[in-house]
Amino acid sequence: MNSPAPKPDPEHWGKPLEGWRLRLYTIIFEADTRSGLLFDRILIWMIVLSLLVVAADSVGPISQSHQTLFKVLEWFFTIAFTVEYIARLSCVRHPMRYATSFYGIVDLLAILPVYLVLLFPEMQALIAVRVLRLLRVFRVFKLVEYVSEYQSLGRALVASRRKILVFLSAVLSIVVVMGTVMYVVEGPANGFTSIPTSVYWAITTMTTVGFGDITPKTDLGRLISSMMMLLGWGTLAVPTGIVTSEMTAQRQGLIPTTRTCHVCLTEGHRPEASFCMYCGAELPRYQHRKPKEPAT
Repeated sequence: MNSPAPKPDPEHWGKPLEGWRLRLYTIIFEADTRSGLLFDRILIWMIVLSLLVVAADSVGPISQSHQTLFKVLEWFFTIAFTVEYIARLSCVRHPMRYATSFYGIVDLLAILPVYLVLLFPEMQALIAVRVLRLLRVFRVFKLVEYVSEYQSLGRALVASRRKILVFLSAVLSIVVVMGTVMYVVEGPANGFTSIPTSVYWAITTMTTVGFGDITPKTDLGRLISSMMMLLGWGTLAVPTGIVTSEMTAQRQGLIPTTRTCHVCLTEGHRPEASFCMYCGAELPRYQHRKPKEPAT
């Protein structure tokens, strides 16, 4: 009797990491190769130009005089972004995982409104959502120091969340107390019609925003306002100091790259890494641009 066919292993359901898919993946998702860097730079310029077209099309006189040109350009960008979106799905091991990721949703939203406009013309304004795709600029220009600081900032915010919450609770207590005091000192006759309204004034004063829609009229009220302005000016530096101290304590000196895991689609792996630091999947050989040789 013939033995039943073995069931496919779920770990091997994804696309193979070889051939044209691997080459296409390296070009599209990684900016450490010459072709990948060129692809990302072209993509960024196309996004910027498409946004300029959307902005110019919103100006009445310009839109009326160049209506045909704007339509042609919009459909050109839309078709180009559609081809790029399909190429991304075709070269990743798990297309659905990419489609439901943050960048996958952003890429879909960059092209979907144009097709929906054919059915619902009032959705024209949603085309500007493709500005979110400019987040890829951090990969393109290889701002390693900026990306490193961004990651360090995220860790510092998490580590200092309790200190920040204590600080915010102290600020909230101050604005409630001072708002209540101003309600008693100024009263409804001077615009402080209720305690919530007075608290709103205290918040705008302490944050140095100062809309000016509610202002104290008495000398005592102006004195309290001056004290709150000085207090707010000094208070703004407290969260910065908390986060900065955490960033200094957690600084590790890592040098992330645009090297991407083909399974979980996370990037920033070190050049010498053999496995993904998030899901443990094996990473393909790292490819990067060779530095230019000095001119002789």
